[in-house]
Amino acid sequence: MKPCFPATYSTLSAEALSGWISSKYATGPVRCKLLVRGVGDTYLIESASGQFILRIYRSSHRSLAQIKEEVELLLKLKEADVSVSYPIANQSAQYIQSLDAIEGERHAVLFSYAPGRSERMLSQQQLRNLGIEMARFHKVSASMKPGGARWNFDLDTMFFKPLEQLKPGFAEDPEGYAWLQEATSKAAQKLQDLNAASFTQGYCHFDFLPKNFHFDGNAVTFFDFDFMGFGWLVNDIMSFWQHLVLDAYTGRMSKEAAMQSYATFLEGYREQHTISEAELAAVPYLAPGFWLFYMGFHTTHDQFLPYTQPAFLKSYTGIMKNIEANYWEK
Repeated sequence: MKPCFPATYSTLSAEALSGWISSKYATGPVRCKLLVRGVGDTYLIESASGQFILRIYRSSHRSLAQIKEEVELLLKLKEADVSVSYPIANQSAQYIQSLDAIEGERHAVLFSYAPGRSERMLSQQQLRNLGIEMARFHKVSASMKPGGARWNFDLDTMFFKPLEQLKPGFAEDPEGYAWLQEATSKAAQKLQDLNAASFTQGYCHFDFLPKNFHFDGNAVTFFDFDFMGFGWLVNDIMSFWQHLVLDAYTGRMSKEAAMQSYATFLEGYREQHTISEAELAAVPYLAPGFWLFYMGFHTTHDQFLPYTQPAFLKSYTGIMKNIEANYWEK
C-alpha cells in the first residue's frame, strides 16, 4: 500500500463520520455536516432523535487530560441544572472517543445541541437571564478544585506571555508595541492596587460572546468551553462587557446603551452570585488581557496566520486603545 504523505492537520470526512457516529452512539442513522474548521473541528449531527454537535479536537491544541477536565466541568454543570451543551456518552458509557487520523490520534466528544440561535442584540430579559445563568455557572465552578491540565488565567498568561509572543509581529510598528508594553504595565499595577489576589476564582469560560450561547426565546444555553481555564471569575463578566464595548466602538449601539445593557446583565448576575466593587472596577483593566491572550494564541496555530499580520494587530491594538481612553480612570 502506498504510504500517505505526513500531515499536521486533516479534516475528517463528514460522510465517514456519519457511519462512525451510528456505530458508537444510540442515535440510529445520522447525517453529518462540517460547520467550523479550526483548533477543533465542529460538525452538526442530525438524526431522527434530534440534533447533536460533534467536536473533533486538534491534538496540537488539546491534550486528552485537558479534554477530560472540560468534560468533568460540563458534567458537573449539567448535574447542577446549569443550562449548557453537555457531553453525551457512547454505548460503552465513554464520553471521549479516539480516532486514527492521518496526523495521528485525535479525540472526539459528542455534545447535546444548544437550542435556539445566537442573538447579538439582547432584550432586557435576555440580558438578565444571561447574568443569572453565568452566575449559576460560577457557583458551581468556584466549588471545584482545578485539575491542573488547563491553563490558569492570570497576569502572566493574559498579559506578559502574549506580549512576548507578539513582539515579532510588531517589528514594523515599534510605537504600537511600546504602547502595549506601557498599557500592560498600567493594567498590572491597577490590578495589584485592587488586590486581585483576593478575587473569587474558579473555572472560567473566557469567551462569553454571543457566538458561544444560544437563546431560545429568553432561555439561554452556553456552549463551546474550548478555552476554559482556571482564574478570576470576573474574567467572564469582562468578556461579555468588552463585547458591549466593542459594539459601542463600532457604532452598533451608543456607549450609554452599552453600559445600560451591562447594568441589566449585572442585576441578573447579582441575584445568584456576589461580585465585589473591586472586581467590577477591574473589568476595564482585564479587558486588554482578553485581546492579548487571543492574539498570543493566534501565533501558535497555522490557521490563524492571517490574524498575526500587521493590519490585524493594528486593529486589535486600536480596540485596546479605545478601552484605555474611554473606560480607564484618568
